[in-house]
Amino acid sequence: MRTVHAECTDHMLIYGERHLRSVLNEYLDHYNGHRPHQARGQRPPDHDEHVVVPMEGRIECQRILGGAINEYRRAA
Repeated sequence: MRTVHAECTDHMLIYGERHLRSVLNEYLDHYNGHRPHQARGQRPPDHDEHVVVPMEGRIECQRILGGAINEYRRAA
């Protein structure tokens, strides 16, 4: 709960239950699929050990939650 407050809801105005559910679902996708976790060697919980990440190429920024969080990935 502390992480979602500090990284997400403390920086946004929530306009109702439907909006809160939408924000939390988008944040959970980011948290489990992209956000690095120190206890997991800077890998997210949903990280597939068999996927090879390319080290060459352009880096793209994807805005999450309207820009409250930015994710960076190598372009395909």
